[in-house]
Amino acid sequence: MTDIVDIFKTIIEPNRIKVGDKIPIKYLGKNKSLSRAECLLRPVNSEEVSSILKVCNDNKRIVVAQGGMSGLVGGGDTNSGDIIVSLELLNTIYEIDPVDRVLIAGAGVILQHAQEKVDEIDCMLPVDLGARGSATLGGLISTNAGGNRVIRYGMTRYSVLGLEAVTANGEIISSMNRMIKNNAGYDLKQLFIGSEGSLGIITKCVIKLYPKPNSFSTAFVGIDNFDSLKEFLTYTDKELSGGLGAFEVMWSDYYDCVKSNYPSMQMPLTSKYKYYVLIEMLGSDPIKDQEKFTDALGFALNNKLIEDVVIAKSDTDRKKLWAIREDVYEVFKKLSPIFTYDVSMPIKDMEFFADETKKKMGSMFKDSTTLIFGHLGDGNLHLVVSVGDDHDESHRKVNNIIYGIISDLGGSISAEHGIGTEKKDYLKMTRNKQEIDLMKTLKRSLDPNSILNPGKIFD
Repeated sequence: MTDIVDIFKTIIEPNRIKVGDKIPIKYLGKNKSLSRAECLLRPVNSEEVSSILKVCNDNKRIVVAQGGMSGLVGGGDTNSGDIIVSLELLNTIYEIDPVDRVLIAGAGVILQHAQEKVDEIDCMLPVDLGARGSATLGGLISTNAGGNRVIRYGMTRYSVLGLEAVTANGEIISSMNRMIKNNAGYDLKQLFIGSEGSLGIITKCVIKLYPKPNSFSTAFVGIDNFDSLKEFLTYTDKELSGGLGAFEVMWSDYYDCVKSNYPSMQMPLTSKYKYYVLIEMLGSDPIKDQEKFTDALGFALNNKLIEDVVIAKSDTDRKKLWAIREDVYEVFKKLSPIFTYDVSMPIKDMEFFADETKKKMGSMFKDSTTLIFGHLGDGNLHLVVSVGDDHDESHRKVNNIIYGIISDLGGSISAEHGIGTEKKDYLKMTRNKQEIDLMKTLKRSLDPNSILNPGKIFD
């Protein structure tokens, strides 16, 4: 047992420390056989995190902060000798205020648990995504997560009023603002939002809440050309008077793959279309909203903006429609091994991006599958690519195809998942030298010994 572990035992209870081979495999990230960290620490408050970081900084030991480990770009991955600081026990909900409409909670609170508690006071936590059952609030903030409602409420950044974070030297920066309007000096919380644990460890947060919608109007639509798809988005965004809560688009290859590989999934449209749209309106009056929603879709159908539509008549119907977009793990598993991508670009360029990607993928790999889907309404597409193997060279070739096209279009290699280790070699394709240099200056300023998640985002 090393000296530093003995020091940690004076800071937190020994039963919240795991060493070497005793560290559960779920904390080790993707390269589990190669990344045995030195120890796992599970603090219960900001003060313990502070004391841990002081020790690590004094000893120049690398710290990897972890939330729910639902990230997809290796932000929580570890290497030999790393100190893991899991925030999972900082899981207290301190306050839910229905008047100021704020949630004050620890970084380790699971998103779904927070959503359920907020729902009890007829409010809504705007951030929502498929990994709601494992993702933590701290993790969502540190990666500036997106999700299903970005078109209505924006990225996680838009919902964070305040936070508390611990810097590399152990200093606790408490900026627990709960007001919407606070223009007094620098907005320090923005330094930590989206920084992936590289500038400080988030321990608490203040989240802005919204009134709970009284109605969810949901439909599944078939469309045959991209111009109509763009026009349909513009039309519904305007016609639903700010009520558009989701606009999820699936290319035909995705829909067909789900249909053929998941026979128990109930597919709403039997005819084949080039694009399928899951559209949802959030409102306040179940009867009037449903009428407005139905009328809008009827107009779109009659005026050839869409070719076909199925409208959910119950919450059960709604869940079945959403399952086509969210509950497809088994489909992707059958395509395994796969590479996954999360990119953004101007909506007008998405048709070209999809066509060019599939064309180049087909030319490079004899038997490849490229599924495209995502939050088109806010400019974000996801790709699942299978080329028959998961060798590093194949991965590099696929990366070069996708990120090369993205770079030419002036898009981003990461829309909502962050950079981590998976994308750091490609950061220069969507951030210029001056931007990256300034990022590194901030890193050196706040973490001069480079102990916080080094090797993530950039070297």
